[in-house]
Amino acid sequence: MELEELSVAEKAAMLSGGSEWDSRGNDRAGIPSFVMSDGPHGVRRQLGAGDHLGLGASKPATCFPTAGTVAGSWDPSLAEEMGEALGHEAHDLDVNVLLGPGLNIKRNPLCGRNFEYYSEDPVVAGRMAAGLIRGIQSNGVAACPKHFAVNSQELRRQASNSVIDERTMREIYLTGFEIAVREARPMTIMTSYNQINGVYAHENKHLLGDILRDEWGFRGMVVSDWGGSDSAVAAVKAGGSLEMPSPGYTSVRELVAAVKAGTLAEADLDARAREVAAVARATRLDGVGRDDLLDDAVAAEHHEIARRVAEGSMVLLKNEATESATLASVAAALAGGDARPSVFGAPHGVSAPILPLGVGTRVAVIGDMAKTPRFQGSGSSKVNATREENILDEMRKLASASTLSAGFGSAGAVPPVTVTGYAAGYDRQGAANPALIDEAVALVSRDDVDVALAVVGLDERSESEGLDRSTMAIPQAQNDLVAALAATGKPVVVVLVAGSPVELPWCDDVAAILYVGLSGQAGASATVRALTGKVNPSGHLAETWPVRYDDCPSAGWYPAAGRDAIYREGPFVGYRYYETSGVPVRFPFGYGLSYSRFTLADFAPAADGSGVEVTVTNDSDVPGATVVQLYVSGPSRSGVLRPARELKGFAKVALGAGESRRVRIAFDRYTFRHFDVAADSWRVEAGEWTLAVGFDAETLPLTMTYTVTVAAPFGMPVVDPAPAGDAAPDPALGHYLTGDVTHVTDAEMRALFGREVIAPGKPTVFGVNDPISSWSGSRGFVARTIARTLERREAKVREKTGAPDLNTLFILNMPPRAMAKMTAGMVDSAMVDAIVAIGNGRTFRGACTLAAAHFRNRSANKRIAKELDHE
Repeated sequence: MELEELSVAEKAAMLSGGSEWDSRGNDRAGIPSFVMSDGPHGVRRQLGAGDHLGLGASKPATCFPTAGTVAGSWDPSLAEEMGEALGHEAHDLDVNVLLGPGLNIKRNPLCGRNFEYYSEDPVVAGRMAAGLIRGIQSNGVAACPKHFAVNSQELRRQASNSVIDERTMREIYLTGFEIAVREARPMTIMTSYNQINGVYAHENKHLLGDILRDEWGFRGMVVSDWGGSDSAVAAVKAGGSLEMPSPGYTSVRELVAAVKAGTLAEADLDARAREVAAVARATRLDGVGRDDLLDDAVAAEHHEIARRVAEGSMVLLKNEATESATLASVAAALAGGDARPSVFGAPHGVSAPILPLGVGTRVAVIGDMAKTPRFQGSGSSKVNATREENILDEMRKLASASTLSAGFGSAGAVPPVTVTGYAAGYDRQGAANPALIDEAVALVSRDDVDVALAVVGLDERSESEGLDRSTMAIPQAQNDLVAALAATGKPVVVVLVAGSPVELPWCDDVAAILYVGLSGQAGASATVRALTGKVNPSGHLAETWPVRYDDCPSAGWYPAAGRDAIYREGPFVGYRYYETSGVPVRFPFGYGLSYSRFTLADFAPAADGSGVEVTVTNDSDVPGATVVQLYVSGPSRSGVLRPARELKGFAKVALGAGESRRVRIAFDRYTFRHFDVAADSWRVEAGEWTLAVGFDAETLPLTMTYTVTVAAPFGMPVVDPAPAGDAAPDPALGHYLTGDVTHVTDAEMRALFGREVIAPGKPTVFGVNDPISSWSGSRGFVARTIARTLERREAKVREKTGAPDLNTLFILNMPPRAMAKMTAGMVDSAMVDAIVAIGNGRTFRGACTLAAAHFRNRSANKRIAKELDHE
């Protein structure tokens, strides 16, 4: 039977989940139910009924590095290899739709979910996501990029309104999704919890209809984030296909009533049902049992892939030259009197970079995270890894091997390193413990220690879904440890574990910093291989590291405590701000060191005019890889406000010792365009553009002038630039022309967003979209007690366990409306209204109304269930 022949109720039933992770199928139309599962860096296939926060047990699966780490590779092909493995595991674990990748823009370093997102730049985010999506979908499993869109904070995440101008939204926050949709054609996409300029993402016709479907050509299924739908009817009209997890039959009742009343066209219902049915049929997984586990051989193979991804993604941030005479004497003794050359060819006793660690180096391993690894974040993406490694054990394994290759190919019987001891160094939960520091200092100060290897970073409480970071600092106990180790005079090599930037007060005092991010279950062995020269680090930062948090353009208003999260900084996010305003940073966007040395030469337009070419040379005797980056700057006399430069292309290049290669970076629809708000379309300015290539946003040794003519690229209108002195400033971004890009007046805000912006503050009357946390200010004793009890419980659990209480955080951030979407039909909108009355202090009236509404809801659900059973 054809889908259109189903009843209105049957079609409506297909547009909401049947359980926490399953869709509703329809046997009469031959449409199977399908299974959805997190996650972006590992399959979290839960056992039993499951839950959306990752609290319940899940089947073992490979934990790959998180997106924030993988982005450091700047290698879409590596992301695609990881995606192929993810899709393979999803298939084997009977998952039809894998909920990832996450590619929201990293607007601010404190977002608790930044480890799940790729970059502050949409080109990097889009290209990396496209690679992962292609890999996942090569297995017949649907990828589901998320969270669409303008989702930048965890605080009030289900009750926040992102207030943003159209140009900033298009150029910064949507372009990454556009690249992923156009290049990889995902079968599904997930909307975000937040509103965009007052309209929830899952019912935002401008976002889902005008842009996603009409402009980009997306023809797939749009699924809500779990509990992120508001009005089922408005969602169907706008282009939202599937509500998850399960609202029971409440949404079915609302849709049927709307069609009968003529307020919803049945054609819209049919369109959404076809989108759900298409995913169900395209991802049918025949012959796979839900109780199956990963094959041992597959698990072992994917562990190796996870290691390769980690190896290609870690970023060498610092590698100072140090006196190596002590190491030479050790190496000479172990080798029978012959001091070995370093990996760079410099003799021992001569100043050379500390990394890779020379043969025979005696290392003291310091840090609780060296022994108890942290390799992923907290929340719905948390994976039950098939195995775990830690740096201490991996160092000891390397040291105990009888014959190992040293550096990049020279063989010998001398162990590359010797582990002389281990000390925890700090309390995992951040408590001050001078005794632990004293123990570590005593170990490092011994005569048989050449180098201190300190593993430090953010703990489990710091980076999590549902919770933004309160500071950019790592725990003070760890800062104190590193300072004390540096004071011993021994070289300190820091392995930094974190999913996003941190402040580094001791940066100038240590010899080397290897940023490994959240590197997945094979991250420890990958780290040791990089430290000892088995692997040459080739990662580059996909986000700027400011010197201090106060330097961030959005520091003054992030996260928004009130309903409106106002994007006052406009397009000046990350390096676009720092490079335009001249604010010094710790490490620029795109930065990364190597054990090799690279140079660029002969920068020129491609012969056919479709891009640029440059010659890259490895000027060292060490094979390695680097990232060539293309930045553009618009015509110098222009009325279009732009950042100083913007990344528009990149290429990861692997070169042998002394090898040169001609590298081409193509132009595309994103290279020269800007969004013209007045014309409501993309435009390209004719004139002389400045193109630059280099290895990061600050290191751009080669530039050239490139003339864009009236020949419209990719079908976009080309316009002549208006002289800056004669043109009226862009009314949407006028304040930024003064160079002060972090302060916008209230009058400019009204011009920018077309309405008054509500100042943050606690509401006195609560609605269905105000989070439960706001009830702490309620006049009603019951509501106030509920909110404050939840706040105390979350704080107590976090203090006791060292990890956030995700379930309580979700409830605190949840608006009452979500109860009608996440209780499998036990709560409907009438009951939500009664609950809100309780929140507003009308406790008795609200309780009585709630009880009556409860029985009406049960009766209505039974009627619709009976009707569906009889179809």
